[in-house]
Amino acid sequence: MSKKVHEFNDIIRKLRKDLFGKGPERIHTIFVQNMAVSTLYGNVTPTEKFIASTQEGLAMVHAARTKMIQDLYSKQTPEGMEELMEAKLLHLFSDIKIEEDIAVSVFIFDQNIEEH
Repeated sequence: MSKKVHEFNDIIRKLRKDLFGKGPERIHTIFVQNMAVSTLYGNVTPTEKFIASTQEGLAMVHAARTKMIQDLYSKQTPEGMEELMEAKLLHLFSDIKIEEDIAVSVFIFDQNIEEH
């Protein structure tokens, strides 16, 4: 894993730990053209797992997680992210599969961020 990918993952982990009280246990990120695609494993807290044990609770945890992340990024780009990538973050698309405890985030930047 390159230093840039490692630092990018650390930014994501810290933000989610601060927001949810628990960061992902593992993150796999690839840079493709102007996108960073991150797969995050081990995100859900014990409390969220308990709440998600019913269909209604599952929908609530999913909605809260995706909305909180999207709202946060729409208000402010995480500290250090644009400097690290040397590009402006334009959009974030994010979703989570609560049952499998896997989340995917696609970060779209204003220029190519691939490492060569």
